Amino acid sequence: MGRKHKTNGHRSPVRSRRVAGLLGAVRVTGGVATVETAEGVFRLTERGMREAMPGDTVTVSLHRGPGGEHRAQVESVEERSQTVLVGTYHQAGPLGVVRPLDKRAKLDFFVPPRDQSPERLGVTDGDLVVARIVSYPTRMESGVVTIERCIGGEDAPDAGIQTVMARYDLADGYAPIALAEAESLELDVESALQDPLRRDIRDRFLLTIDPVDARDFDDAISVERTPAGGWKLGVHIADVSHYVLWESSIDLEARMRSTSVYLADRVLPMLPERLSNDLCSLRPHEDRLAFTVDIELDARGRVVSSRAYPSVIQSRVRLDYDAADWLLRGGEAASDGEDAEDVDLACVERAERARRDAAACGIEITAFLRDADELAHARRGVRRRRGAIDFESSEVHAVLDDEGVPERIDVRRRTAATSLVEEAMLLANECVARKLVAAGVPAAFRVHEDPSSDELTAAAEVLIEAQAIDRQEALGIMTGDSHAIEAVLERSAQASQAPMVNALLLRAMQRAVYRPHNLGHYALGAEAYCHFTSPIRRYPDLLVHRALKMLLARERLGARVAHERAPHLVGTGAQDMEHILPALCREASSRERIADAAARDSQKVKVAQYYAQRVGERMAATVTWIDQMGAFVRVDETAAEGLVRMSALGGNEWWEFDERRLTLTGTSSGEVISLGQRAIVEVVGTDCMRGHLNFKLIHTLSI
Repeated sequence: MGRKHKTNGHRSPVRSRRVAGLLGAVRVTGGVATVETAEGVFRLTERGMREAMPGDTVTVSLHRGPGGEHRAQVESVEERSQTVLVGTYHQAGPLGVVRPLDKRAKLDFFVPPRDQSPERLGVTDGDLVVARIVSYPTRMESGVVTIERCIGGEDAPDAGIQTVMARYDLADGYAPIALAEAESLELDVESALQDPLRRDIRDRFLLTIDPVDARDFDDAISVERTPAGGWKLGVHIADVSHYVLWESSIDLEARMRSTSVYLADRVLPMLPERLSNDLCSLRPHEDRLAFTVDIELDARGRVVSSRAYPSVIQSRVRLDYDAADWLLRGGEAASDGEDAEDVDLACVERAERARRDAAACGIEITAFLRDADELAHARRGVRRRRGAIDFESSEVHAVLDDEGVPERIDVRRRTAATSLVEEAMLLANECVARKLVAAGVPAAFRVHEDPSSDELTAAAEVLIEAQAIDRQEALGIMTGDSHAIEAVLERSAQASQAPMVNALLLRAMQRAVYRPHNLGHYALGAEAYCHFTSPIRRYPDLLVHRALKMLLARERLGARVAHERAPHLVGTGAQDMEHILPALCREASSRERIADAAARDSQKVKVAQYYAQRVGERMAATVTWIDQMGAFVRVDETAAEGLVRMSALGGNEWWEFDERRLTLTGTSSGEVISLGQRAIVEVVGTDCMRGHLNFKLIHTLSI
């Protein structure tokens, strides 16, 4: 159960006795290699990784170690996960050597003398390079690569971001043929209105609310109270499918990308800017084609009816979240920090401009926002009663100057303004999903499966040991009772242990994925769910738009008209959407994971750059995770996360890591470091290329 560590830790010997052979995927976390199989997760022996790399699918043998614990050893690699790598180039005689930047990959790769790519690209010793794997390492031979791109020295201005892009095989720019196709597109409202399905609702007041730095506005809302005390909500989404036809050049490029990628200093868009920032962006005071979902709700926030249709709209006001929150607070400031006065003034100016624009339409914007806010509160109540789980989320966002240098670190948390937009989008997605399911139409559904009992039990046991929950609450968590999980999150929300509770329960959840058939959404407590509200940046939303348009055509215009429209929306014959939908869903799920990881890593690069100028500073932090490497902490000031390694925990003593309780115990002092522990830490170093932030522990604080 316990493992002792000083600087490099201690490894236990393994008695080799083969038990079984299993197929699984290699993972390396916190310096520990494991293999995830259908029968469980097993730690690899000291040399058991052999020629495998992180993410590879492998066959392993199991061997019983001390205490009866099974350890794994790679026998063969079945499928490789990486085709490119980023590393540092060195010359070793006639050979070039590429040392992967990812330290989890223990093996160097070689560039043979006959390969002229280093000379052709002007690579010099110590440069960062993007290398394409030619052959993978075996037990007899080293791996071979060819250099595809030279990033340059580590002092290159955007070397960190370029490294992230290369690591995930992401590229800037767009295919010329798709760009040319996008440039040929035009907005023609009168022609669009010839479609009997499309309605002209430009007389309706609606607005957009987005981050202050947003460039593409793909959703707008309208809301009004009904005589019965309920609401009429309109969710209006950019009609991307009007422009992006099935298997057009843009469609094929978007299908390959599957999602926009939001890096710290740039956006890699799914669609060309002609669409994402122009024709499909719901800019104020400009006519735009949209897909509208009108929803009527009763006084408790329950859906009475919903109707979807293509539309023509005109947004009247462009709001950002800060300005909307300022208006919802009645014009009261709620900011801090040395630049708060400047930020508040800019926010007030934006809010007042929005107020004037709304007043010109006869709308008092604060009353409009409060109606939407009350609706959001009602919808949260509906979701809570049916068992939805709301995890607390925050996003660390580096604010950059014109040169890409981080000026400060912002923490984006849920606010009244973000919540009212989120609830409107969740509701529209549900209404569309229910309609598609009721009609038996295949589409890209968003599926969140129930968590495994093993993961929930492990989380509950740690929370019991930490005295964060009682036995009755633990029982509810272990049985997967979503009401019990939400109750624990709510009760602990204001406690010092809140980050630990949130993190452990979130880690126990499955990851939501796209599937061609509906299987429900556990965390939302929804019987059916899909993504409909962001077709500018997510390909599954575009698939849902097309499926819904086909359904509406069949329902309202008849089978013959629907058949005529099919080639532009969902294809025909062997290449139709239903035929390739499973593959599209798998690819979308995979690309989403890549985009999320790249976005997080790019922010880490900028956070590391920010703290590189603050080495030696001390600050308050909270322990958020513990593993064999040490204690991960989150800084109060910026919510930035970094690592206190075993060697930086203080005191010349061994630290025992308890895997079940997730604690570190000093074997001499008896001091215990646990999740949720408050501490004062000092910045001791950063690795800007890898986005690592390293601390040392000064002293712990009482919780």
